[in-house]
Amino acid sequence: MNAYIFPGQGAQFSGMGLDLYEKSPEAQQLFNDANKILGFSITDIMFEGSPEDLKQTRVTQPAVFLHSVILSKVLGENFKPDMVAGHSLGELSALVANGVLSFEEGLKLVHKRALAMQKACELKASTMAAVLGLEDEIVEAICADVEGVVVAANYNCPGQLVISGEVEAVEKACEELKDKGARRAMILPVGGAFHSPLMEPARQELADAIEKSTFNKPSCPIYQNVSTFAVTDPAEIKKNLVFQLTAPVKWTQSVQNMIKDGAKTFTEVGPGKVLQGLVKKIDRSVEVSSGEI
Repeated sequence: MNAYIFPGQGAQFSGMGLDLYEKSPEAQQLFNDANKILGFSITDIMFEGSPEDLKQTRVTQPAVFLHSVILSKVLGENFKPDMVAGHSLGELSALVANGVLSFEEGLKLVHKRALAMQKACELKASTMAAVLGLEDEIVEAICADVEGVVVAANYNCPGQLVISGEVEAVEKACEELKDKGARRAMILPVGGAFHSPLMEPARQELADAIEKSTFNKPSCPIYQNVSTFAVTDPAEIKKNLVFQLTAPVKWTQSVQNMIKDGAKTFTEVGPGKVLQGLVKKIDRSVEVSSGEI
């Protein structure tokens, strides 16, 4: 069975999507539609902007989404998923790719998500940190003991976990994690504490937008960050998507469940190859590749 996976924020690069735009009239049309839906020329920033321009959350999230979704559409007959999953933001790309959301509905939700998260980031000084070389249970226990808000946010692969929360609490947790033998506990250059309780204002804002959106029956199951199991019921997909902003991204568990359910190949659709690397660290026996036109 073929699993298709979609990257999240952090996969962006200058010039992203330009090759699609130049090679495919369908891609050109979709990019032009996106500029109208968003009310600004995101293609100018994607194709010609600096890494700094692309780092703004309001730009990054729709840019990564557009690259992934438009590539999946341009692949045409070569895009045949038996199951899909997306890392954080990538879950919305996956939901357009498997027919749950239309291109326009998906892009509008991504735009609202980005603005709501940006707003939540500005309410309190917060950050995230990558922790390497410790078991999940040790990281979780230390986060639970530290004063203030700090939680496990991204279970990326065995031995690689990202924590998220208030700046002081994250810094304190990093010190204790190093004392416990972490190979690295490094603050990440991000604007806030994604996938933590500090995203609650954004979750409430996005919940309203999700509730008003039309969710269709998917063409294949999605393995969502919150539940990690195959989901096909639109109401359940909606509910999981609402809680995704404040809940951890359980990527390791999702990939393990996809493999358990028969996935033999994982194709990453979108910018970069980060997810392919994570999948290989989770299970070396599966094949990974990039979706290419």
